[in-house]
Amino acid sequence: MVGPQARRDAVQLLKQAWQLSERRACGLMSISVSVLRYQARADRNGELRERITALAQERRRFGYRRIHVLLEREGWAVNVKRTYRIYRQAGLVVRKRSRKRIGPTERITLTLPDQPNDTWSMDFVHDGLADGRRIRCLNIVDDYTKETLAIEVDTSLSGLRVARVLDRIALHRPLPRRLRVDHGPEFTGL
Repeated sequence: MVGPQARRDAVQLLKQAWQLSERRACGLMSISVSVLRYQARADRNGELRERITALAQERRRFGYRRIHVLLEREGWAVNVKRTYRIYRQAGLVVRKRSRKRIGPTERITLTLPDQPNDTWSMDFVHDGLADGRRIRCLNIVDDYTKETLAIEVDTSLSGLRVARVLDRIALHRPLPRRLRVDHGPEFTGL
């Protein structure tokens, strides 16, 4: 005997066969008198549950709040918490939309340099100091020789400052045919 209904039946059998009192029979079956006398109430949400399910099927992107508004327009006098409870019990959760990831429209393969000063790469590296200040490092590298041509460090580096660094490098060696950057916010002013 596992369920309450089976125990209720056993209590009735004990009362009839052994002429035991209700309380004594319940004690032997390990159930309380309130469980024995419990009367299940009729489901008063059946009609409402059907209507909520129908509305959710018609309008799949509507959540419980919008369905509640539709119910009120139809004349249902129902609390929003009750609408939410029935909505959740029916398993009608609106799925979150996944964001579309749009990649670059055209991927350009990187050309390998075939001699020094053919291609230079510029990039910014950010770091923080122990006192909380942020620093930026501008790195300029020759892609063929992997030689670091310049490292400029400061708390802020403007586009004008980047141009000055390139001019300073140009005093000692010829400028490259191509300059490779990542189009970050630092290079928008160049």
